[in-house]
Amino acid sequence: MRIWSREEQDDFRKRRSFNVRMSLFFFTVFVVFAIIIVRTAALQFVEAPRLQKEAEERATQDIPMKPVRGTIFSADGAKLAYSEPTQSLYITFEQDFSEGEGLKNRPKLDTALTEILGVFKKKGKTNVPNPVLKDWIGVKQLDVDNKKNFGYSHRLAKTDLSDDEIAYFKENKNKYKGLLTFEVAEETTRRYDDDMVAVQTIGYVKRFGSVLDNVDYYKNIAANLKKQEDQGLQYTENETVGYFGLEQQYQEELRGKNGYRKIGVDAQNTAQGVEEVVPPVKGYNIWSTINKNVQQTTEEAMRNQLRKLPKAISASAVAMEIDTGKVVAMANMPDFDPNVYRTGSISDADYHDSEYAYLNGAIRSKPTNDTGKKAESVVYLGSTIKPLSVLIGLEEGLITPNTYYEDTGIAEYGKGSDKIRNAGGHAYGGMGPSRAIEKSSNTFMVKMIGERFFLRDGAKSLNIWDEYMKKFGLGVKTGVDLPDEWAGKADYLTETEGSGSPLSRMVFASFGQKGRYTTMQLAQYTAMLANKGKRIEPHLVSKITDSEDKLVKPIKPKVLDEVSFPDKYWQIVQNGMRTEVDASFGDFGYDFARKTGTSTQGTKPNLFDNGVFIAYAPRENPKLAVAVMVPEGGFGSESAAPIARAIFDAYDEEYGLDGTPKKEETPNADGETAANGE
Repeated sequence: MRIWSREEQDDFRKRRSFNVRMSLFFFTVFVVFAIIIVRTAALQFVEAPRLQKEAEERATQDIPMKPVRGTIFSADGAKLAYSEPTQSLYITFEQDFSEGEGLKNRPKLDTALTEILGVFKKKGKTNVPNPVLKDWIGVKQLDVDNKKNFGYSHRLAKTDLSDDEIAYFKENKNKYKGLLTFEVAEETTRRYDDDMVAVQTIGYVKRFGSVLDNVDYYKNIAANLKKQEDQGLQYTENETVGYFGLEQQYQEELRGKNGYRKIGVDAQNTAQGVEEVVPPVKGYNIWSTINKNVQQTTEEAMRNQLRKLPKAISASAVAMEIDTGKVVAMANMPDFDPNVYRTGSISDADYHDSEYAYLNGAIRSKPTNDTGKKAESVVYLGSTIKPLSVLIGLEEGLITPNTYYEDTGIAEYGKGSDKIRNAGGHAYGGMGPSRAIEKSSNTFMVKMIGERFFLRDGAKSLNIWDEYMKKFGLGVKTGVDLPDEWAGKADYLTETEGSGSPLSRMVFASFGQKGRYTTMQLAQYTAMLANKGKRIEPHLVSKITDSEDKLVKPIKPKVLDEVSFPDKYWQIVQNGMRTEVDASFGDFGYDFARKTGTSTQGTKPNLFDNGVFIAYAPRENPKLAVAVMVPEGGFGSESAAPIARAIFDAYDEEYGLDGTPKKEETPNADGETAANGE
């Protein structure tokens, strides 16, 4: 066996170490090249489309073009809200004017913008407000500091241009070349019926950027814009969106889709010409159930009443078809001209005039300002609750159809120190449940229902009472297709200083003094009395069509729930709804069910009476339910009933309470009536 010398051993170790290092080196080189090859392949075949798209996006940008809003029609085909062509001026900056380096260019910009404002003032329409320089350059308008816009963004300078303005800016498009450029774009502006029909129900438009702070619906849209991949659904700060009413409720359907212009952008982030234009898509049309003639008649009747009443400054009314839930009229006074919002903004003077009027007092609490005085649009129902009080009393076994009560005009309850009187202190003598409704006996409701209910169930009676109210749509939202509906307020459940004992609250609730509900809720409740317990969802839209009038979506009647009582209970209530209103309905051609109401609110010595009235007609085959509220109007028979009569007459003309529209009837040569002139 050969023995290796030390030198040979060292040489062997060196060669082996060298071989290992070389192997490791080649392996490393192989791995590196493999990674490079894989990465190159990934770039070429996998990531290339994405990178190419990013490169294109850096070289081009999509500038949205405002969508064309659909039309809101009345039931009889009148345009209540529509878009009409207009010309708008856009400005695109060609230099940086933002804080920092851009400030050195500001003096030239201020000079140019001042000159442009001078053109607005000299050549613009007198009814279109012009911006003020200090506000115009701010973030909500031109955004000179680019706080919300990129440098290449075109900024809305003014809409609704006059012919003289259009001519000037087209001729002088490049007057400030290198500083800024003009573009006159054809767009649309929102217009509303000149007769100001159902303005709070229809709603109006405001700029998207101005509603983000107070409308959750638009807050959510803004929060999800970065996730929105459909270019047509991207919102811009300056586009107009629906605000209140049907305009907001059906924003998605009415809006359509915005178009866009693809423009080139250079390294300095400024525009370099248009490469592609995709036009906007017109929104759907909304067909409301509001009949213009019935609505106008309602509004005029309300104005006439308010002129006669010394204290009343507001009123609201709702007319709802009993079987279909269609709301044919929803009126609220005072109102305003929504055309002041046609550009999406408003002057200070116009805002002051509409500060309270834009709210829909038929579905929510609405203060009305009049020389420092405020009146709520939502009031206690007064005696209009008595038909339901009797139904509850019958169903709960507190009274029977044969219950007899001697009405002396005053009722004591509790320990006898608390007293309730009938209106005017009238004593009506002997009565049963039907006559108690007809004569509007407070004392019957107190002694036979309110007090008995509490003595049997204690404070729990208030909760049971509340359950019945909700079953009849009082204290819950009606489901009407409008935003911001109010659910009402059950003051009989409130335990605060001055609210009274549970017994007192139950007693007052029994004759309509402790529940504040909207006119819309009152109309739905009236329809339930008429159809014997079906709570129909009220709706203001009958169908949705596209721009070619093709049906997109029909709106069908919907029963929300149903209350089941014996027929004899309903008959007792219907027989009792005969309150005398001859001053308004003396010559009315139909037998109809009705109930007046006068609720008292406030505190002594500042008490005031609210007029309330409900009715449905005809009595035996009911077609229309009507509810009217006149805060501080006094007795409902005097303040609210005349408005209801005007509504029934108008509906009879348009549709016919007996199914035959009276406006289509004309007398023939023999003095007889013929439909459609035949």
